[in-house]
Amino acid sequence: MRIGVLGAAGIVPSALVKPARGNAEVEVAAIAARDPRRAAEFAAKHGIPKVHATYDDLLADPSLDAVYNPTPNGLHGRWTLAALAAGKHVLCEKPFTANADEAATVAQAAAASGLVVMEAFHYRYHPFTLRMEEILASGELGSVLHVETAVSFPLPRFSDIRYSLPLAGGATMDAGCYAVHLARVLAASTPEVVSASAKLRSPGVDRAMTAALQFPTGATGRVRCSLWSSDVLRISARVTCSRGEVRAINPISPQLWHRLSVRGPGGRRAERFPHRPSYDYQLDAFANAVLRDGPVSTPPEDAVETMTVVDGIYRAAALEPRVPTP
Repeated sequence: MRIGVLGAAGIVPSALVKPARGNAEVEVAAIAARDPRRAAEFAAKHGIPKVHATYDDLLADPSLDAVYNPTPNGLHGRWTLAALAAGKHVLCEKPFTANADEAATVAQAAAASGLVVMEAFHYRYHPFTLRMEEILASGELGSVLHVETAVSFPLPRFSDIRYSLPLAGGATMDAGCYAVHLARVLAASTPEVVSASAKLRSPGVDRAMTAALQFPTGATGRVRCSLWSSDVLRISARVTCSRGEVRAINPISPQLWHRLSVRGPGGRRAERFPHRPSYDYQLDAFANAVLRDGPVSTPPEDAVETMTVVDGIYRAAALEPRVPTP
């Protein structure tokens, strides 16, 4: 699978370039960026053989099978649609689009195209997450009663695009989409938003968010996220069940550090997992889907569900959902 990159974003080396070096089925074959000089420098540094002058030129390259889309949030939908129109499979960074309506539009286009489109929730493909799902689905701990997830980390560079309203920024978009998605995975359903409270960095742009959720099963939930708050660093999950509890530390990037503890009828235990990067597992899954029609755990339909919750959180916090960048 020959893949081209739309932009020289900071996430590209860890999310794609390094994983591709360990995957014999994938070649990062081309890159384009808004600044051609930056694209050329990035390509030289990371051994990418071809540099295109524009995104459109990259999409028109017949030698490419797929595209990695790490553009700003407000541009995800536009360039995923353009890639599909060009006949390319797409690995799109999270959040999938600016809002749920745009996600539905992309999902419809993806279904009509027959191409693989995967949202890059890399943690979803790591054995850590798969094991949490397995434990909760097994019935060992009974039924899920309450789910709490938190993704908070410090981003004091306030000029960062993740604080830009025109680029569909905000804590709930960048960190919160992880917390929402993880809560959905652990509860195996999509919740309604009961209430939400935001702390703002600038008008309309949240630096922190807390939301209460209600799942169709009757379980309750709480998600927290921040890019700048007193909750400096917290990446965790806690699932309270009728016969026990699961606690996870750093389920998003377990390759850095992690802990999974389970309390059930048989007592307490801790489980450990490989330190292979979650991005490696994600690229394996994307290649398998493109080359062999393998399963995708984060398809566009799933992204519509996540963005529906994200939009609901913004509305409950008296903020407007994000809009695509013109």
